[in-house]
Amino acid sequence: MTDEELLAAGLLVERTGPVTTITLHRPEVRNAQTPAMWRALASVGESIGDDVRVVVLRGSGHSFSAGLDRAMLDPAGADDDESVIGLLRLSDAEMAEAIDAFQRGFTFLRDPRFVSIAAIQGYAVGAGFQLALSCDLRVVAEDAQFCMKESALGLVPDLTGTKPLVESVGYARALEICATARMVGADEAVSIGLALTAVPPAELDSSVADLVGALTAPLVGAVRETKALLLGATGRDLEEQRKLEREAQVRRFREVARLMAAPGTD
Repeated sequence: MTDEELLAAGLLVERTGPVTTITLHRPEVRNAQTPAMWRALASVGESIGDDVRVVVLRGSGHSFSAGLDRAMLDPAGADDDESVIGLLRLSDAEMAEAIDAFQRGFTFLRDPRFVSIAAIQGYAVGAGFQLALSCDLRVVAEDAQFCMKESALGLVPDLTGTKPLVESVGYARALEICATARMVGADEAVSIGLALTAVPPAELDSSVADLVGALTAPLVGAVRETKALLLGATGRDLEEQRKLEREAQVRRFREVARLMAAPGTD
């Protein structure tokens, strides 16, 4: 997609060296999300090359994302195929297929080629919460507020947020957060493992920049292999995990040896 098409969908994308920054850019509606934005996110994910090491996701203005654009729930938009009413006109299979396409705007952030970071200020509600959960790491401002709002609307989280939420905070806490649709503040998010750290809003950018610097310091292959090992660790038994560790370490030793033997290497 062109920069103009991305902007029309509510995204700004900037590339600086090995870092790609994706900004949700609909500040007038607190970066509320639409199917067009989800498709644009999926397109950005497909365009990320092997030379990208870190993807930073953030929101314009004072909120990360207030979730689903409420215009999708407006009966006046009944003629819009991407409204909720438009989805209800589809068969069950067609509706599930449409949601599958929406989910692809979230799943690319788990790609083992890079580490994804959500920089969160203000509200991260519903789809915003799930987009933050799609990232590997979350750094939050002290005013951050998370909420899985779907149950209050009679719905379930369907944008791939349930699995990383359970992995971050455990089943019981994840169930309580989702079923009650309550707000989770920054301090609690850190204490339950949902976020790495909470900082004053004025320090959010510098804290994320420091983390990006730390993540891009090691050899790229070491970080990618480590992420791949950790991503699937909970679904493997010990024997399979240690086998994969051995195989990854063999590759790492070979690459390090090649680099040390290369001309001009100290």
